[in-house]
Amino acid sequence: MPDNQLLQNDTMAVIEVSRLSKRFGPLVAVDEVALDVDKGAIFGLLGPNGSGKSTLIRMLCGLLVPSLGRATVLGYDIVRDSLAIRERIGYVSQKFSLYADLTARENLEFYGSIYGLGRRLDERAGAVIELTGLGPHVNQLSGNLSGGWKQRLALACALIHEPTMVFLDEPTAGIDPVARRQLWDLLFKLSAQGVTLFVTTHYMDEAERCTRVGYIYMGRLLVCGRPGELKAMSDVTPPGTRWAQVQCDSPTRALEHLRRVPGVLSATLFGAAVHLRTEQWLTDAMIQEALRRDLGLDSQVATVSPILEDVFVTLTEASQRHGR
Repeated sequence: MPDNQLLQNDTMAVIEVSRLSKRFGPLVAVDEVALDVDKGAIFGLLGPNGSGKSTLIRMLCGLLVPSLGRATVLGYDIVRDSLAIRERIGYVSQKFSLYADLTARENLEFYGSIYGLGRRLDERAGAVIELTGLGPHVNQLSGNLSGGWKQRLALACALIHEPTMVFLDEPTAGIDPVARRQLWDLLFKLSAQGVTLFVTTHYMDEAERCTRVGYIYMGRLLVCGRPGELKAMSDVTPPGTRWAQVQCDSPTRALEHLRRVPGVLSATLFGAAVHLRTEQWLTDAMIQEALRRDLGLDSQVATVSPILEDVFVTLTEASQRHGR
């Protein structure tokens, strides 16, 4: 299907995946994944290390041949049309893969020449330098840039040929919180311009920023939807249970004790508070009394909504119980 036809329909899925699988000998790295991504969306794929995120993204980029199933990207089949896909997408790999002994500008010029920009190279280099804020660093050797600026340069090189679809494989891994936020500001700007983004990550706060989120565990896509939809799932808050947050002066002491309190189903630290899933009958007052009586701690307890971390932990535990 021609690119211009795809761009004319803003509601058309730019990625369609059906039963996509990848085996490496006896290891099933990706197991019959099915999903779709709409034009202009920021799709976040989450999962622990080794869950299959990078394998899936490499198949979608036409870099790996699947063992089973099919998928299209921008209307092109990932096996039959892999070269056409690679010409039309941007890709930021998990590990910095540009030339460390070239300057930032030289890397941009190199990638621009690969994409055959010709006379448009200077124009496009200037545009991505302005977008990513690389101006003060364009003449530095890429290997000498900080982690955050390396990722900006990698994104600039991925955008040099004006792709409408960009894959980013854990783009913020190993960079500081300020650089992470700045990189996400760039991603929001690209999304507002109609660029579709497919981002793998294991940061929960980044998942909250995505249009839709998929969670993959041991190669299987356990769930996919908008963050609000996932938090409202009955599997996350089964009938007769609720989520609560406990604030006190010693949250680590409270955490260990609350895990042994009857009616507490799970407990974890969330910032400086304890996040609980409890039986419905266990009231705020009962939790406060248990901490005061047993530990001498005064506390504030309130019912809260589940967070995405609750969603993924709950689904992971359920998958482990069922041996999947």
